[in-house]
Amino acid sequence: MAAAKMSVAELEQFLRIEFPQAFADGAIRIESADGETCLLRERYRDRMLRPGGTVSGPTLMALADCAMYVVLLSAIGPVGLAVTTNLNINFLRKGQAGQDVLAAAKILKLGKRLAVGEVTLRSGDSPDPIAHVTATYSIPNQ
Repeated sequence: MAAAKMSVAELEQFLRIEFPQAFADGAIRIESADGETCLLRERYRDRMLRPGGTVSGPTLMALADCAMYVVLLSAIGPVGLAVTTNLNINFLRKGQAGQDVLAAAKILKLGKRLAVGEVTLRSGDSPDPIAHVTATYSIPNQ
């Protein structure tokens, strides 16, 4: 297992400053990050829902992208300009109203310029995934 370059506390501080639109209000919490995997929790809010009472696709995509960014930063350190170059999402089942959404991310391949990972999204305590995501990030020269 690779050693994390940033602790959860360091990640949270960095993200509140550098990425406040997603992390400043405390709705997304980093539960763990170890340089290879991470777990994020987005606290349920009514604004996550689309008509029909399911968690919206944009909510799930944004959380998955945040999870991929967090796991990457935990692996490489505070590189604010690492950016998403590809994100593919498969919606598997309805995300339940009233339930937090959890995003478990892991790095599949970490290179010098690109990182590839996957994220599994779950609704509340259900073991069944509501979405599966693959993502690629570009890592700038350091």
